[in-house]
Amino acid sequence: MSTGNRGAGERSRSDLERYLEHYVRYLTLERGRSQNTIAAYTRDLEAYVQHLHSLGVDTPSAISASQARSYVEGLEGAATTLARKVSSIKNFHRYLLEEKVLVDDVTAGISPPALPARLPKALSVSEVQTLLDSTVGDDPPALRDRALLEFLYATGARISEALSLTIDDIVDDDLRCAPAVRVTGKGNKQRIVPVGSFARDAMDAYLTRSRPALVSARGTAAAMVFVGNRGGALSRQNAWLILRSAAERAQLTQALSPHTLRHSFATHVLAGGADIRVVQELLGHSSVSTTQIYTKVTIDTLREVYQSAHPRAR
Repeated sequence: MSTGNRGAGERSRSDLERYLEHYVRYLTLERGRSQNTIAAYTRDLEAYVQHLHSLGVDTPSAISASQARSYVEGLEGAATTLARKVSSIKNFHRYLLEEKVLVDDVTAGISPPALPARLPKALSVSEVQTLLDSTVGDDPPALRDRALLEFLYATGARISEALSLTIDDIVDDDLRCAPAVRVTGKGNKQRIVPVGSFARDAMDAYLTRSRPALVSARGTAAAMVFVGNRGGALSRQNAWLILRSAAERAQLTQALSPHTLRHSFATHVLAGGADIRVVQELLGHSSVSTTQIYTKVTIDTLREVYQSAHPRAR
């Protein structure tokens, strides 16, 4: 905490400094925040407390809404940094309110700066094709890997949803007769998602020719659709490795994650003319506003094509 000299000795800590120490201890012991997060919050709040001291404010109850607001409005830096600083201050005041140190939250009317929307990174259709075609072979792991990647792109499922898929989630236990699966998303909400012909073929090859061999390697029949080389449920880490290996074979240089295929699915389906409400249902978004970010990607793509193709666009 900030310290200074009073005569020859050290000045006593203010109430603000003591409560800040309590808050940092709370973040460390009860909330389990990382050291980097705690260090950043501490720096933010020490600067805030120093500012309040310069105004003659030494106790939490003496902080006014105008003082908190004027400090926030005077902050400078990148939007992400400002957002963190404002959150640090608001969370500190919320803590003091919960601890009954304060009766009112003077930061209630303060909002962090709006961060620019981060557009999802999507592969082009040709890049997805190259990625999927890079995974070939008739051995059990190769058939499984192709089925997993085809499934992720065909359904837009989260990797956690794909890895938790069970045999019972395949409608009627036959993808050829009923080309759809039951996906369990966030909050245990279930949805039925159709599976395209390419993914159905890959899944059929995996389920009939690969999965039995992988499961028998352990001698137990696992319930999960996607299993590892030893017959147990496929891990998230191994799913990442499967995608990373496929990307290397396809010579794709951009950083990829399983979520990239989900982004690509949404972008391509919207670009193909699908209604946003349908895409919302397919992705399992609780709000259409979450899905709308993909329309921005599509509009940007259309704008690029228009500017390059129209003779009077430039």
